[in-house]
Amino acid sequence: MRLWHEQLISKLPRQQLLGQHREIAALRGNGWGKKHATVNYVFNHSPYKLYQFHLLVLNEMKKRGYHPDAKWFNPLYRGIHCKPYLSLKDCTLTIPIYPEHNEIYLKECLDNLANKGIFL
Repeated sequence: MRLWHEQLISKLPRQQLLGQHREIAALRGNGWGKKHATVNYVFNHSPYKLYQFHLLVLNEMKKRGYHPDAKWFNPLYRGIHCKPYLSLKDCTLTIPIYPEHNEIYLKECLDNLANKGIFL
């Protein structure tokens, strides 16, 4: 499981973009707080940050003609197997959304994609 560097979202091939949506959906749902070495940093931030990141992916999906479930555009929604948040404090949109998405992380993501034969 990995959140791709946000600068790569618009360049990801179909499989990685749709996989990113599935992974974020899992994290927003029952996966929230479940340790995973690659994405543990998201749990140091408000779940609203993950929603903000998900919006990047959802909007890219829409640009490409996909039709993600409109429920995901609600920050309180957590999927069909998880009760929604009753409230969630909005947080300021930062660029990057996650400070961990720095130049070093961008290179890690590019190397990971290159190992899969994907060169962006």
